[in-house]
Amino acid sequence: MSDPLAGKLVLAGEEGWDAARQAWNLAVDQRPEAVAFAESADDVAAAIGLARERGLRVAPQGTGHRARPLGPLDGTLLLKTERMRGIAVDPAARILHVEAGVLWQEAADAAAQHGLVALAGSGPDVGVVGYALAGGISWLGRRHGLAANSVTAIEAVTADGRFLRADRDHEPDLFWALRGGGGTVAVVTALELRLYPLAEVHAGILWWPIERGGEVLHAWRELTARDLPDELTTVGRFLRYPSLPQVPEARRGKAFVLVEAAHLGDPAEADALLAPLRALGPDRDTVATRPARDLMELHMDPSQPAPGAGDSVLLSGLPAEAVDEIVERGGAEADSPLTSFEVRQLGGELARARPDDGALGPIDAGFALVGIGMAPSPEAVAAVLAYVGEIREALAPWTAPVASLNFADTRRDPRTFWSPESYARLRRIKDARDPGDVIRATHPL
Repeated sequence: MSDPLAGKLVLAGEEGWDAARQAWNLAVDQRPEAVAFAESADDVAAAIGLARERGLRVAPQGTGHRARPLGPLDGTLLLKTERMRGIAVDPAARILHVEAGVLWQEAADAAAQHGLVALAGSGPDVGVVGYALAGGISWLGRRHGLAANSVTAIEAVTADGRFLRADRDHEPDLFWALRGGGGTVAVVTALELRLYPLAEVHAGILWWPIERGGEVLHAWRELTARDLPDELTTVGRFLRYPSLPQVPEARRGKAFVLVEAAHLGDPAEADALLAPLRALGPDRDTVATRPARDLMELHMDPSQPAPGAGDSVLLSGLPAEAVDEIVERGGAEADSPLTSFEVRQLGGELARARPDDGALGPIDAGFALVGIGMAPSPEAVAAVLAYVGEIREALAPWTAPVASLNFADTRRDPRTFWSPESYARLRRIKDARDPGDVIRATHPL
């Protein structure tokens, strides 16, 4: 195989092969035909051209957080964009420009220097581009909507090797499809996102022993059932820490129920809203006014690649009966393999349709339930996925008819991600832009 990438192509059996094919999720064993490391849009075009010459498909990958749904990579060139790390902020226009390999930690730090924030995810080492192409549900989402709908321009290479810049006035179909369409239409090399003025937030975590799970989560459910301002976002969560040396001693081997909260407005309003939860006497209360950039660390996602498995389901609502099921399967009495079992509050702007929305419109669900467990072996992967499957079955009466690209870590019917109209339009755009189905996405159309 010839190499148009000046040494940045790694073939099976060559030195560095195992490191090259590794995803962020170490439990996913990726075995493509070859791995290309792009450093520019020209490299992306060259890699696509090479793949077409050899009859291969192309799977773009920034970090590989959601690599499992890709499935087997036979006949596929894995195109890694992690070396494309250009980043720039236009503080006057409030625009962030990032190349395809930029991580959210880098983006948040760059924006914070100007008192600005982007609609970042909860993981500091998640890639900006992959997250945004899948929609992007952030701590600010109830106030400002999906991150995909704050994208103002996209640079991409199409399946025929052409470089295009898409925005509302240029290549409008491509611009629409890539904002929430999952990246199956073209390989994104850079994008621009709208930034928002926000220097501080009132945010933190309320902690209790896991034995108080039912009491705490029912109180949290009652809070979310109120007519809350869009400025407040909360998460109810069970967290089980493994007995590992890298875990702080105060948490090592212990389990908790907690409520995470972020409020974008007056701290006094936030404290009033959280008062019913504080009345339960949390063992630890870290809710305080802090730099908005610190939201990146609030959810305590792992900062390094790790082996894991899990999945999600969106819930239409959260009645008391649903909380009872969650406590039964995640609380102190449960024999759970899940490290983290959480319910994220949606609604607000995430549920409202806007004329300028991309492929993902409003989320017709009130909550996202996500379960994740450590999975250092295939047996552990199977055990975690089986347990999450049992949870999904138990919560079926309250399950929404839609799914989230950001949280889906197993293959789904693609029609559950988009409305029928959006799905049909995405298929038409895919057929026009990539009739040979060269470009593979984590969740194909």
